[in-house]
Amino acid sequence: MPTKPTTTSADPRRHSGARVLVWAAVTTAGLGLVAGAVGGLVSGSAAGLGVLVGAFIAVAVFSFGSFTVHTVAGLMPAASLLFALLTYALQVLLLLLALVAIEDAGLVEDTLDRVWMVGGIIGGTLVWMVAQVVWTVRARIPVFDLPAPGAGPVGPRSDAGDR
Repeated sequence: MPTKPTTTSADPRRHSGARVLVWAAVTTAGLGLVAGAVGGLVSGSAAGLGVLVGAFIAVAVFSFGSFTVHTVAGLMPAASLLFALLTYALQVLLLLLALVAIEDAGLVEDTLDRVWMVGGIIGGTLVWMVAQVVWTVRARIPVFDLPAPGAGPVGPRSDAGDR
């Protein structure tokens, strides 16, 4: 008799993927702070602030997208791929809107260095992706729960050639 997939695990050490997303955000924000300090020391306060703003934009956009996709995948797994594609398009739009708003506010060239800000966005994106992959691999989240020890065979068994 086949077992029914469960949404909760019997393993108390098992956790959801939300912890992976939190660690990816913390890692990206931490490295954004370090890059902001380096940019400030190398090219001045406008560069340092530009990197910090760029890294913040990357963390905000990716956190929003990842947490919403994670929530939808937990509630409606069948709709998760469609929602992930729509969220990706929304993330690109949000990034574009953030850049236009910063440009319209007149912050670029006066307060923020454009090159360092874009570098912060690109660097934050790369760090987010690498951190998410590394933390996902380290989490070792199983796709399904194994049957309890001694539970017997899982499904109907037939030997080859039996009729």
